[in-house]
Amino acid sequence: MSERVERIEAILAASGVPYEVIDCDPALADTAVFCEHYGYSLDNSANVIVVASKTGEKKYAACVVLAVHRLDVNKVVRKKLEARKVSFADPDETRAMTGMEIGGVTAIGLPPDLPLWVDARVMDHDRIILGGGGRDSKIICSPRIFEHTPNTEIVEGLAK
Repeated sequence: MSERVERIEAILAASGVPYEVIDCDPALADTAVFCEHYGYSLDNSANVIVVASKTGEKKYAACVVLAVHRLDVNKVVRKKLEARKVSFADPDETRAMTGMEIGGVTAIGLPPDLPLWVDARVMDHDRIILGGGGRDSKIICSPRIFEHTPNTEIVEGLAK
């Protein structure tokens, strides 16, 4: 087990929130492919997306949205990041900020100074599926996990 996975599992265990880590084929880690292949619902899957300002001082945030919704980058994220232009961080930026590959990014164990914004509709679910920290696993847990993640804000309308 890698140091990253051990750290994520330690955070999960310390939270007291019930969770399950499931293995997956790294080639099937992208949310829609994962759900179709393993028989999970997209409605309960959440994507963690790192965004970056493209003008002025470089700022980043991680956003959690249900897989059936789209992150409102041009309005809500741009305003919250206080930037003129914002876009998805590229794979290299995402890896540098999180230590994780796209398709496996999780909200658990992110750098404590990285803002984590969670769309309020994520909190309406009993259980959600998140990346596991690598493309080879997923985490199923209650969204109450976000009560235990640093620098976290629940945001109304973060996604459309």
